[in-house]
Amino acid sequence: MTIGRHLDWAGCLNIRDLGGLPTGDGRTTRWRAVVRADNLDRLTPDGWAALHAYGVRTVVDLREDDERSTSTERPAGIDVVHVPLDDSADTDFWYRCIDDEIDGTPLYYRPFLDRKPERCVAAVAAVARAGPGVVVVHCGIGRDRTGLASLLLLALVGVTPDAIVADYALSGERLEPYFAEARAAHGDVIGDRLARRGTTVPESLHAVLAGLDAEARLRAAGLAAEDLQALRARLAPVEAAAVSGGR
Repeated sequence: MTIGRHLDWAGCLNIRDLGGLPTGDGRTTRWRAVVRADNLDRLTPDGWAALHAYGVRTVVDLREDDERSTSTERPAGIDVVHVPLDDSADTDFWYRCIDDEIDGTPLYYRPFLDRKPERCVAAVAAVARAGPGVVVVHCGIGRDRTGLASLLLLALVGVTPDAIVADYALSGERLEPYFAEARAAHGDVIGDRLARRGTTVPESLHAVLAGLDAEARLRAAGLAAEDLQALRARLAPVEAAAVSGGR
């Protein structure tokens, strides 16, 4: 499931195709439909060339306005759709996440879904409405906001909870160089937060997914039927035999 999914685009650490993931009915998601990534502003010219050569034509940027570079040079023909997910102006919510020690862990996903379902709908709809070509969804490090968006996208097309959890875990592996210095200075902050609650990253993600009807939740928050249909047409489960040579 994980072999060959990482994309080595120069300048970034945490990029992978969401194809080849198993669904509950034994099929798999399409390759070269949706890619998840960390901060694409870090791509070198060779990295951008690799992204373009892979077929990417739409970038869905989940970052806030003040995180985005105004000087990034991209190849021609790439549409950037800005869908800020966090709503950092909602300081009450984020201070509570910090006080509750769930910020930066999967434990904030369900409270966020409860508080800001319309933001999640906007992220999913941006992928559904993208033009032809591969869509890349990214934030800063490609783990938290992109992790939530990816979780919802995969859940909506029926990917198994185990596969969704395993996909999230790959970000920890890819971001090891990014976090190594901070961990040496301050310890495993995220792991310690989860441990104090008697859980782990996989367990907390399974708890997020347990009983989550992503379709009902997002449809109630305004996800249009045509957007859901378009998403499934893009990242629809297909027979494994049909995608075995798709890479």
